[in-house]
Amino acid sequence: MEPIQLFELASRQARWLTVRQNVVAGNIANANTPHYKAKDVQPFESVLQNTGIQMAATHRAHFTESPEAAQVTEVSALDDVAVQQSGNSVALEEEMMKTGEIKRDYELNAGLVKAFHRMMLMTVRK
Repeated sequence: MEPIQLFELASRQARWLTVRQNVVAGNIANANTPHYKAKDVQPFESVLQNTGIQMAATHRAHFTESPEAAQVTEVSALDDVAVQQSGNSVALEEEMMKTGEIKRDYELNAGLVKAFHRMMLMTVRK
């Protein structure tokens, strides 16, 4: 029987969401700190590229290169987000949108794991 890697993948995403939530919370906490630069983590897709779950290249035109590991980086100033006079680049509206995204992604992750677990239990009981 092949090992089921969905649980490992869901666990990895939950850890990534925890790191992202901590970074966003730090941004919000430092919203009034002079010269503080907003931070964010690299997208979860870059973490996926570094997992043991790799897609097989069945054709020579398929891409097999993986990007760098996910890490916390400073967010560059966006056009619609002005840097304050104090040099702070935190936009509270954007940070609150990120917290909503994190909450939604966590609920989706937990729901998928719960549904998959129920499916596994149904196959074992019969």
